[in-house]
Amino acid sequence: LPNFGAPGIAPRTDYIVNGVGDCMLFITAAKTNGEEGRPLCVRTTDAGKTWELVSWIGPEPEGFGIMPASVRLSEREILVTVRRREGPRRFISAYISNDNGQSWDYLNDPVSDTAEGNSPAMIRLADGRICLIYGYRGEPFSIRAKLSSDAGRSWSEDIVLRDDGGSRDVGYPRVVQRSDGKVVVVYYFSRKGSDPERYIAATIWNPPSS
Repeated sequence: LPNFGAPGIAPRTDYIVNGVGDCMLFITAAKTNGEEGRPLCVRTTDAGKTWELVSWIGPEPEGFGIMPASVRLSEREILVTVRRREGPRRFISAYISNDNGQSWDYLNDPVSDTAEGNSPAMIRLADGRICLIYGYRGEPFSIRAKLSSDAGRSWSEDIVLRDDGGSRDVGYPRVVQRSDGKVVVVYYFSRKGSDPERYIAATIWNPPSS
């Protein structure tokens, strides 16, 4: 990938496949001062041979905005959530595009506190709701979910999937929905005890009905 005019990129890639040879990536670039980081949307229409900058997602932050997660809502609408830091605050922000990624409007902060910070993962459930997953890197160290029934404009309270982590080394989830409606969440985790081993874990979860 090119640097798209930035000092460098750290992809940590999330993507939407639009069709044959057509894919949008949601990645992170360094800010103009070279520090971490600012999210952007880039696109290929020739199966990855070339890439173009579509847009920056939100203004350049004083802190950082990194590790975006995306969900396509319609042919023109895309919802993105971003791991944020401003001063001592760590949180997750949501942005909406109504023109297929050409421009973005800030929506809200679905997660106002992630303790030491963690990246989001999102899917659109079969019933149309948005499912957001993240790791909470404070005590109790946990994996949590939020649901939205209005395309990210409002969110449920936290749903704790597990809270038995042994250290801050939790999170960085990925999520899919099975054909039976259950959601599989895969993530990095650490166990309690004198030997807090780190490992990849999974939770199979049945979201509450809307």
